[in-house]
Amino acid sequence: MEALLVSTGVVALAEIGDKTQLLAFLLAARFKKPMPIILGILVATLANHGLAGALGVWITSLVSQDVLRWVLGISFIAMAAWMLVPDQIEEDGDELGRGRGVFTATLVAFFLAEMGDKTQIATVAMAARFTDAIWVVVGTTLGMMLANVPAVLLGDKLAGRIPMKLVHGIAAAIFALLGLATLLGAGQAWGF
Repeated sequence: MEALLVSTGVVALAEIGDKTQLLAFLLAARFKKPMPIILGILVATLANHGLAGALGVWITSLVSQDVLRWVLGISFIAMAAWMLVPDQIEEDGDELGRGRGVFTATLVAFFLAEMGDKTQIATVAMAARFTDAIWVVVGTTLGMMLANVPAVLLGDKLAGRIPMKLVHGIAAAIFALLGLATLLGAGQAWGF
C-alpha cells in the first residue's frame, strides 16, 4: 500500500507544471474533446509507466542491495533538484492530430512526451525501491491522472491559479526526503 500512496502523491505533485500537463492544456484547447484526450493520457501513461516499472524491478535483479541503495538515494536527490527546473513545451498545434483522431494524437503525444520525463524516471526508481511494479505503476498512473484530468477539463483557467514554484518545491522536498531516507538505510525494512 505504501508503494501506491507514495507513487500517487509524488507523481501528482511532480506533474503539476510538467510538460505533459502543459501538453494536456494544449490538447484540450486544440481539440475541445475531453474524453478521448483523457483516455489517450490514461493508455499512454499505463504503457509508458508499465515499461518503466518493469525496468525498475529488472534493475533490482542486476545490482547488489548496497549499490542499489546508493543509486536510488542519489537518484531521488537528483529528482529533487530536477523538480526545481520548470518544464516548457513548444506548441505544435498544426502538426498535432493532423490526419489522426484525438485519442490517437493524445496517445502518441503523451507516450513520447513521457520518454525520459521526470515522472517516467521516478517510476523506474520507485519500482526499484518498492520492488512492486504493479502498485507503483497504478500509483504513478493515478498521480498522472489526478494532475492531468483537471488540466484537460479546466484548461487555461486553472493554470494561472496554481503556485507552480510552491508545488515544485513540495515535490522536490518529498524526493529529497526519499533520497535521504534511502541513503540512511530506511529502506532496510524493504531489503536494501
